[in-house]
Parts: sequence; C-alpha cells; structure tokens
Amino acid sequence: MRSGPPTTEQLLGALDAIEAQAREGKVPGVVLSRLLRVTRIVRQTLPRLSNLGLGSSQGFSVMATATDYLPVAIGNYLRLPRDWADTRPIAAGKSSVMLLVDQLDLLGTTMDKVYDAVCRADAEAIIVHGAFLEQKFGQASEGGVLGLGPDPVRVAPPPGTGSSDSSGSSDTSGSSGTADPPGAVSTSPSPHPLAPPE
Repeated sequence: MRSGPPTTEQLLGALDAIEAQAREGKVPGVVLSRLLRVTRIVRQTLPRLSNLGLGSSQGFSVMATATDYLPVAIGNYLRLPRDWADTRPIAAGKSSVMLLVDQLDLLGTTMDKVYDAVCRADAEAIIVHGAFLEQKFGQASEGGVLGLGPDPVRVAPPPGTGSSDSSGSSDTSGSSGTADPPGAVSTSPSPHPLAPPE
C-alpha cells in the first residue's frame, strides 16, 4: 500500500501506460487525439503542481486523471467488442465510443482550467513584485522613476556664490542687495571675487 501521493515520475509513468494501452488497442482516431490532448495538458501541469498544493482539489484532479479517470475510461471501452462499442447506442442515443469522446472532452476542459489556475499562481508573483517596485520606486503611471539620479529641479546656489541666469545678468547676493539702474556707474565696493567680469 502506498503511503503517500504518487510522485511526478509515477504520474508520468501512468500517462505513458495509458497512451500505450490506447495505441495497442487501436482506439479510433477521435479517441486517441482527445486522450493525447489530456495527457499533454497533465504533463504541462505536473512541474507546477506544487503551486496549487498536492492536497488541493485541483491537485487531486490532476493525479486522479492520470492514475484513475483515464485508465478507467479507456479500459472500459477496450473491454467491449469494437463493432458493438462503435455502433450500438447505449445511452441518450450515443454509442460507447461517443460517450468516451464526451468523457475525454470533459477531462480535457477540466485539465485546461487546472493548468490555467497553475499558471495564474505563477503569474501572481509578477503582480506582487510589480507592486513592490511601485511602492519602492514610484508609480508606473508617473513614468517609473527609479530615483537613481538627481531630480531635474534647479537647485539654488549656496549663499555667497554667484550664478548666471538665462539673461546673462549676475547674481548680486554678495553685494549690498540693491541693483544699480541701467547705465549708472556702480558706487558699490569691488565686485564679489566669484562674480563674472563686467
């Protein structure tokens, strides 16, 4: 008796076995194509199954599909005489092969949903990381400023230093604080040592 859930290797082995059984039994093409669709999705899901948790209902569905649902569905069909299974209506006017196709379609749709849930769990990490970056460095709607350089804001010079504005006039913060009228001869003391020459 197995003490725990099947390993990934055991699940892959179960998928290989059911595919081999279907091919050896020469199931119709409509059956084989749907079976291979289901086994392909299960194979894609298995490496990410831990994201859902082996004890989750979705994780159980994946394991049961490989080890129970597919083997039972294919096995029930292969035990019947082929002509009878493919032509004799047995339920709702459908033959055994038509019912098997419906069952495989249902399993395929279910496994698609599980695979989507697994991928969304992986994608959630991208969303969480994006929220972290926005909180740390700024909103993406503001251009994604990362704060790696000085802000493009002109910083005022420290007191006592001269600077030129766009008109070429000199800062007189080191002088008496009053500007001479245009054309007048300055009577103020000598210009600040750092001021540009007139």
